[in-house]
Amino acid sequence: MTKVLGIGNALVDILTMVEDELILEQLRLPKGSMQLVSGTTCTMIAQTTAGMKQSKASGGSAANTIHGLARLGVETAFIGHVGTDETGQFFHADMQEAGIKPLLAKSDTPTGIANGMITSDGERTFATYLGAAVELSENHLDASLFKGYDYLYVEGYLVQNEQLLIKALELAQKEGLKIVLDLASYNVVEANLALLGRILEQFVDIVFANEEEAKAFTGKSPEESVDILGRLCEVAVVKTGAKGSLIRQGENLVKVEAIKVEVKDTTGAGDLFAAGFLHGWINGWGLEKSGKSGSVLAGNVVEVIGPKMDTKRWENIHRHLENLT
Repeated sequence: MTKVLGIGNALVDILTMVEDELILEQLRLPKGSMQLVSGTTCTMIAQTTAGMKQSKASGGSAANTIHGLARLGVETAFIGHVGTDETGQFFHADMQEAGIKPLLAKSDTPTGIANGMITSDGERTFATYLGAAVELSENHLDASLFKGYDYLYVEGYLVQNEQLLIKALELAQKEGLKIVLDLASYNVVEANLALLGRILEQFVDIVFANEEEAKAFTGKSPEESVDILGRLCEVAVVKTGAKGSLIRQGENLVKVEAIKVEVKDTTGAGDLFAAGFLHGWINGWGLEKSGKSGSVLAGNVVEVIGPKMDTKRWENIHRHLENLT
């Protein structure tokens, strides 16, 4: 049975429905971006959004994908770093409940929080306090963590800790794991172009990017971007929102349409697309069917608030995937 190991920032998502976009301006958060903030700013955001409709779930980009894979029956584990506080306990318990093996280092630093503000058009803007998540370092990694796994799924946010990222990639490659990278956020890509280029060429087998991230990396259209990324990696996926996705492997290019949905919140759409695609890919479904699997998961998660879906929706997803052609 194929096993997937994830590594990323262990965060708890606090998602808030924001009726007035002026709040984003007041907090100096560019709409649609992911900004790193201090603990003081995190507290200020909590005060500003108090009383608004909110939900809480274990999160972080890679953790969301690993959750999706676990719900699809894939054996998974997750490497991260949390605090010894209540929020850290919540993250650990949420992982175990989903059937994920938590490989979590701990310290007295508060657990990281991703404040996600969702506007009426379903767009999400994140102000992330990394907290204990940023304390995950290359010193926490050794070959034993990677043994027995077939894939390593890495979130692009880890470029902010180059030594950790490079060691994880080197250990995974040495142990024979296929490496999957999601480019994370357009502003993260813009700030780390040289490092990402080197990593894609040397380590990455499968790369995921949305339209903005792909453009930030290549300066080109989605069609041109998937060609460029496809020359660097075995498989390249560029997600184009409601238009679907472009997927390239060598000379093979497929276009997959998104499923028709009513968008409530785009949080987790890319993460769950990756989970659906990888589930198909490791089961030998090929480019198009794997892309369709990704679209099913992404389309379902945007119909709910937050990156987690209830059991009934997962049952519907399983039925949908069984009927894919």
